[in-house]
Amino acid sequence: MNKTALVTGGSKGIGYAIAEALISEGYNVTITARHTGEVQEAAHTLNTIGPGKALGLRCDVRKFEEQEDVVKKIVQEFGGLDVLIANAGVGQFATVTDMTLTQWHTVIDTNLTGVFYSVKAALDEIRKAQGYIITISSLAGKNPFVGGSAYNASKFGLNGFSEAIMLDLRHDGVKVSTIMPGSVASYFNNHNPSEADAWKIQPEDIAKIVMDLLTMPVRTLPSRVEVRPSQPPKR
Repeated sequence: MNKTALVTGGSKGIGYAIAEALISEGYNVTITARHTGEVQEAAHTLNTIGPGKALGLRCDVRKFEEQEDVVKKIVQEFGGLDVLIANAGVGQFATVTDMTLTQWHTVIDTNLTGVFYSVKAALDEIRKAQGYIITISSLAGKNPFVGGSAYNASKFGLNGFSEAIMLDLRHDGVKVSTIMPGSVASYFNNHNPSEADAWKIQPEDIAKIVMDLLTMPVRTLPSRVEVRPSQPPKR
């Protein structure tokens, strides 16, 4: 039976590239996103790639019940869940003076609490499979910047969360890694990738790291992967 993966925020950018790599290697992949049309269209395209199968489901990671429902549908469709890629994330940037309560909660509830919900909803199935949890963090989880109070807090927290659950779960046969990219040519924060982004990490580069992690020997766990553009513009 093919292995099964769940990729949150999988309709475009890094999440879609990861889903594409998994499908190409024969995984059955469920992608989630907040917009029904967008996620179903992405799943339709993924199903033209094969050999794995794709399922697209609308889900807001900030709502635990919706994440539970996604896992139930995955089990019904594919029989279990082996891999969770917790990728969904947002950015709201402002100084602490200007940061609104809504902006703060949007970022923290998506990037940090949303990952906790993803893990909590999937954990029973991941444990059964002795599977893998990979969280997509950021170098912003170790490098603060002006206007990044919410985003930095979410990613610093995500790094700590990821490494703590790695310690919680490794003796259950569950691996946990976090990937911390620098500048990526993605659609994050309403950016439209262009030729000007050629120097940045590409989404497929992150997907390659995911596939490398999934094929590591069972005895070996790269728990934190920092990745940067090899030749950023000189300043």
